[in-house]
Formats: sequence, C-alpha cells, structure tokens
Amino acid sequence: MKKTFVLDTNVLLHNSNCVESFADNMVVIPMAVIEELDKFKAHNDELGRNARQVIRRLDRLRRRGRLGEGVPLENGGTLKIVTDKMLPQDSDLELDVPDNRIIRVAYHLQKSGENVIFVSKDINARLKSDALGIQTMDFEKQKVNFDELYAGCRTVRLSPQRIAEFEQSGVLKIKIPTICANEFVILTTENGASAPQEKTQEYKASAIARAIDQDTLVKLSPQSESVWNIKPRSMEQQMALELLMDENVPLITLVGSAGTGKTLLALAAGLEQTIKQKRYDKMLVSRPIMPLGKDIGYLPGDKDTKLLNWMQPIFDNLAYLVRDTSNPRQSIREKIEKLQRDHIVELEALTYIRGRSIPKQYVIIDEAQNLTPHEIKTIISRSGEGTKMVLTGDPSQIDNPYLDSNSNGLSYAVERLKTLPLHGHMTLTKSERSTLAAAAAELL
Repeated sequence: MKKTFVLDTNVLLHNSNCVESFADNMVVIPMAVIEELDKFKAHNDELGRNARQVIRRLDRLRRRGRLGEGVPLENGGTLKIVTDKMLPQDSDLELDVPDNRIIRVAYHLQKSGENVIFVSKDINARLKSDALGIQTMDFEKQKVNFDELYAGCRTVRLSPQRIAEFEQSGVLKIKIPTICANEFVILTTENGASAPQEKTQEYKASAIARAIDQDTLVKLSPQSESVWNIKPRSMEQQMALELLMDENVPLITLVGSAGTGKTLLALAAGLEQTIKQKRYDKMLVSRPIMPLGKDIGYLPGDKDTKLLNWMQPIFDNLAYLVRDTSNPRQSIREKIEKLQRDHIVELEALTYIRGRSIPKQYVIIDEAQNLTPHEIKTIISRSGEGTKMVLTGDPSQIDNPYLDSNSNGLSYAVERLKTLPLHGHMTLTKSERSTLAAAAAELL
C-alpha cells in the first residue's frame, strides 16, 4: 500500500527539494503550509530563499495538471495540495492555530483509509499528531546520527617492537579496511602497559600516526608541534594542527565543546600560513548572525561597526594570539586593527559570501553548527583555487530553531565527506580554556 506523506511547513523551509524525497508515494501539502510559505518568502535569509524556491517549484508543477487533484512527480510519486474545504468541518483541534490546521489534514486523510505519515521538524507538532494516533516522523534526509559521528581518530594496539619501528622509519604498513583518509591512529602497546627496554633500544608505549590510505600510516609533521607561538596542550589539539597546517587538505572540520580550542587553533594556523609562510593572500573569518537569548535589535553604524559585536569571540582569540609579537609598545587593539587595514585578516558576514569566488584564502567559518546542510554546501562551493576552508562548531549547542545535533550542516558535512582525501576532521573533547571552563563543560 502506498503511503501518504503530509508535510509540515518547516520541512519545506529546511529543504526546498524535499518533495522529491518520498519515492513513488503521495506527498500532500496542506493549504495552511502554502499560507505560511507566503509569510516567509520576503525574508532575506535561508528560510526566505527556501520558501521562494518551493513556491516556484509548485508553480512549475501546475503545468502538469491541477494541484488540488494531484500532479505527477519525476520520481513516480504524486503531489497534491489539500484545502480546508476538502475536509469535514468536525474537528477537536483549535483551527486558529496553523499547526492544528496542518495536522487536521493528516488526521482526516487517515480516517478516510489512507496510510498517512505526518512529517515535521517541530517536536510539538509531532507530539500533537502522535496523540491523535497519526504515524509521525522527523524529516530524515540530510540527517546523521550525532552519537555515532566520525571522530577523526581511533586507537590501534600493536607490539612495542612495531611501534618502535614506526617511530624510527616514520612509516607503518598496516591494513585497516574501514579507516578514512587523514584519520589519526593512536598506536598503543597490546597490553596497554609501558614497553620494556632491551639493550639500548627503548620501545615507545604509544605514538600518533596519520592514515594516508587504508594500508599506510605516517608520522605527524614537526610543524604541528608549535604554531604561531602556541603549542598544543593535548594529542587532539596536535592532530587538529596537523590538518590545519597541511595545505594539501583544503577542507577541515573541527567539532568540540566550549573551550576545546577549535577557534584558537584555526586562527593560529591561519596567521602562521598567511603572515609567516605566505601560503594565502589573506584570512577570511565569518560566523552566522545567530543570537544567544533575546536579540538586542538593530545596531547603528556601517557594516564593520555592526559586525564588531558579533565577531567579538574572534577578537578575543586574536588578542590572545598577537599579545606576544615583536612590538610590545603597540597595543593589542592596534595590532588587530593593523591586520585588518593591511587586509591580512578580513571579517565578513555570511550574508555576503553567497555568489563569491574565494581564491587563495584561508577561510574560517566559526559556529558552523547553526548552518543548514544547504548553507554549508553553498559556503564550501565558494572555494577557489588554493583556498583552505575550516569549519568549526559544537553541534550540542545550536541556536537555530530548525536544526539539531543530527540535522545541522556541520555534522552532515563531517559524515558525508569523511572518506575524501581532501577533507580532514578532528573531534576535540577536552576543554583547555581553564579549569573552571572544563568543569562547566563536563558537569553543567
């Protein structure tokens, strides 16, 4: 029996191509959804763009027939718009609430004998429909399991002799079928204990390696041991710096909780490669304009003045990095302003990245967990020749009401791109900001 999927507005706003995601089944869009799309279409953000794309898509489908009677889709399914007048007037739902009008469509279609599934990204709407006995689900496309997210690192146990040989030669031939390119391997002894000494040879109890392919591991490069006057405080940070400093890996994703050093490491590697090594023409830093708590409203001034408050976390990290440079008489603020005047560091709103081509630049997208998979795709596709893209964020702290740890663009990119040699990923788990920050991240 074919299924009838009734779509909530937020599903269409999350993915404008979602109507093609239900195989050869019936896709129903309630009239209340069309009315809500009309309210979003004037917005100059991702929701507005998706609303406009859906409306244009529905308008093109009108050429195939009447939407109220159902029109064929390219995948063999059928799309239909159901109005309130098509349904019986008896209902226990308060129809002044748009969500209730949408759920009412699913309820009456189910009562008429159809195999109905209500699809929504709104938890409250799913609770309501489930209470009415309607089969309910979240939109699963472009979604990953955050609890099983690729970590970028694994542990392999070897004999002390093999670890010692690896340390001496820098290369280890070992077959690991499921390993990904640029994945790190922590090599430990088979029993986990310290290795014994034999004559003058001291066997290493552990070592860090990086996978080149499924058969070869190599040592980390010396440049990951110190970058822009900072040294990694953990193995995870050293692995992250190894990826950040490798110009042959153009896309890096860093996931971690507050205080793990994601932004600081990305900025340090960017300054090192932009100013000292001259690999990139400049460093471009951006982050979503997504407030924590109640928004403070419109801000006065030009673009740079408006961005100042949103980019304050970037300035905090830059201040830490430039505090020990060669000219102690120059204040930290003056040093940062000089970097901006010389166009070495550029702060940009994500709004202005769409449509750009960014060649030979070191790009950092901070707080990327607040972006949709489509927004992440748009940003990464801006990369020109010689550009390195770094995405950082914490999927457990999301301020976008339409996203969660499983559906955000950062998690989606990590899982979808993990097998590509041009992508490297590291999950940072230990907070290094301060003892207090570490306690808060772990216990609160």
